Amino acid sequence: MGTRKGRERQQPFWMATNEIVQSPGNAFYDRLNQILDKRRFDIHVERLCRRYYNGPFGRPSLAPGVYFRMLLIGYFEGLDSERGIAWRVADSLSLRKFLGYALDEQTPDHTTISRTRRLFWLETHKAVFNWVLKILIEEGLVEGRTVSIDATTLEANAALKAIVRRDSGQKYDEYLRELAQAAGIENPTREQLARFDRRRKKKGSNDEWKHPKDPDARITKMKDGRTHLAHKAEHAVDLASGAVLAVTVQPASEGDTRTIHKTLEEAQGAVTELVDENGIEEVVADKGYHSGDVLEHLEEQHIRSYIPEPDRGNRHWQGKEAEQKRVYKNRRRVRRAKNKGLQRRRGELTERSFAHMYDTGGMRRVHLRGRDNILKRVLVHAGAFNLGLVMRNLFGSGTPRQLHDAGAAFWAVVSRLLGFILHFLLTLPQSLLRVGNSIGSGDAFTYTPPPPFCRRLRTSRLTTNPGC
Repeated sequence: MGTRKGRERQQPFWMATNEIVQSPGNAFYDRLNQILDKRRFDIHVERLCRRYYNGPFGRPSLAPGVYFRMLLIGYFEGLDSERGIAWRVADSLSLRKFLGYALDEQTPDHTTISRTRRLFWLETHKAVFNWVLKILIEEGLVEGRTVSIDATTLEANAALKAIVRRDSGQKYDEYLRELAQAAGIENPTREQLARFDRRRKKKGSNDEWKHPKDPDARITKMKDGRTHLAHKAEHAVDLASGAVLAVTVQPASEGDTRTIHKTLEEAQGAVTELVDENGIEEVVADKGYHSGDVLEHLEEQHIRSYIPEPDRGNRHWQGKEAEQKRVYKNRRRVRRAKNKGLQRRRGELTERSFAHMYDTGGMRRVHLRGRDNILKRVLVHAGAFNLGLVMRNLFGSGTPRQLHDAGAAFWAVVSRLLGFILHFLLTLPQSLLRVGNSIGSGDAFTYTPPPPFCRRLRTSRLTTNPGC
């Protein structure tokens, strides 16, 4: 038996490279590198990022292809922070191979990733997202005729207790203490301030308060009912394949009827430029997007809407004949059987993109501040999600975990099949012997079924159980 004490020894000062244990690699990342190398991903991003570097002097910087690959790792591994990505890359031999780093090379630190992200413009990240979108179009995974739009909230990297007033910069605790003293509470304690604050109404106005480090964050109610500083991410998803055509990050305090215009504009530009000049034909959304302005905007672009109408009671259409006509057209389309199928696909595919990018992808709570910084990371996440669709179409697995589970299921079936074959081979001589004895004795031939499968054979050990 080996012991840990027996393995305690002084490490050699020099070691030959042929004696170093090599990593077998990761099948998923090897196939992903095949797709990226086939389409010359590194040459493309180096051409995009050439403007950010000045001359051949100085220390070699982080290669653009390595930077974007590290953000792809953040999505596929479910890592929420750049610090976590840097640690994971330094710890994994297979990820070193995916990035192209040898064992004697130092992997990038999280400060290098952060500085590179701040250096690269937002337009560069959008160009990388559109480059991935072209791969989906080449594979026939994007139609662009029917698009679903929906939004979700991302918890900001900012605490409510640190907000300050927009006009004077006064902290919330100081402001609350002044209100308590004006109400007759001298030298209020912390419990008294908390009790006094709970009785106040409309105390969290985004027009009056902001976070000093992240002014783009907005006070909003999350999906689970909690109140946080948050951002709003909105997706435009192709209902033919589930591919993300556009993604925007906007203030969380704005309603869906105001944010849809920017997201639809991004999706329309991507479809007309890359897929079809005619653009989007149908838009599917939930009832939060229903308004007269939205329907008017869609009709101007010759887009059919499938947006359920909320219960607003009896409406008066005097002087609003054009809006009434648009609302009634949308209402007739919503009542058709086609709308039920579209809404079902919207709930399946659009929510799937949210789940993969923000829940398992690790971006439900962002670790960045500023809308542009968050959008840079979200754009690469959306590109990684689309790359997962390409991987699933070509190889049957869109994530490393899915590939591992598929391999485990395959080998489980193979081991079960081998177990049955082994059982048959072990019981075959006994069956032939019984048949020979029956024929030699002159008895009538009767077939005796084999005994039940012995579970002990799964351990690949011989057993003395006579039933096996």
